[in-house]
Amino acid sequence: MGAKNSFSSIDVIRKQLTRHRYILDQALATVLYLSYHLNKPIFLEGEPGVGKTEVALVLADILSTKLIRLQCYEGLDANSALYEWNYPKQLLRIKMDEQCGLSPEEMGQVIYSEPYLIKRPLLEAIQNSQGQPPVLLIDELDRADEEFEAFLLEILSDFQVSIPEIGTLKATQKPMVVITSNRTRDIHDALKRRCFYHWIDYPDLDKEMKIIHARIPKLEESLVHQIAIFMQNIRKEDLLKKPGVSETLDWAEALLKLHRNVLDEESVEQTLGCILKYREDIQKFKSNIWPNPEKRTHLLTSHSK
Repeated sequence: MGAKNSFSSIDVIRKQLTRHRYILDQALATVLYLSYHLNKPIFLEGEPGVGKTEVALVLADILSTKLIRLQCYEGLDANSALYEWNYPKQLLRIKMDEQCGLSPEEMGQVIYSEPYLIKRPLLEAIQNSQGQPPVLLIDELDRADEEFEAFLLEILSDFQVSIPEIGTLKATQKPMVVITSNRTRDIHDALKRRCFYHWIDYPDLDKEMKIIHARIPKLEESLVHQIAIFMQNIRKEDLLKKPGVSETLDWAEALLKLHRNVLDEESVEQTLGCILKYREDIQKFKSNIWPNPEKRTHLLTSHSK
């Protein structure tokens, strides 16, 4: 199915993502539909592990296009995100040209050309816009500094960049942009205004079961139900890091690998590291939550909306 057909309607988008084992609701499907047809970035916020990054990966598969990923981190600057000159290669060429007797002006024309340009994700997205534009994933923007956020705002406006030695490079078609944030800090309103916004929450019981079925179809139905109930309940505890869907899937795969058909107390104790990733949370679970018979029974069997 071509890109246009894959995005011909909101229902088609839902079916396409479900076929690629991504379970989504009508609201997210609507945001994806509008983003594609109105050519605006998508800004996805939510707790870690709820499936924000996966949206971009699945979109690239559906569109049969390249995924370009910019992983944000503290100290990320324009050079690291846009382009750099390949200085070792330039120096080597200068030494070769000196032996050939080229003038400094002639050398400059050679070494400041595209073969000596290291394309970082943003420039790569601009130059890969012919044919089917790529999906540009700007992951965990909240980890980057506010200065980089301001620079990104400028790029998202027109998707062009001026390189003094070469000239202005502009995307012939804008890539489909997915920006994610774990909300460790607030993102400026100016950037959000340029995007369609969607908050991805933890799934309810029914959706979590569908996700497990889609990703790990070999798991017994009864075990899928038990895992989903446990995850719904453990997220209600006062933990430093509530487990997300990624932890649910890791845990389900681990239980499948261990040939467990039922979620009993022993299975939970042996695989606790699949769902809790902080020492303090594990200690709290072992000392305050799990030893309490009522809480233990509630985690394993009870479900209330």
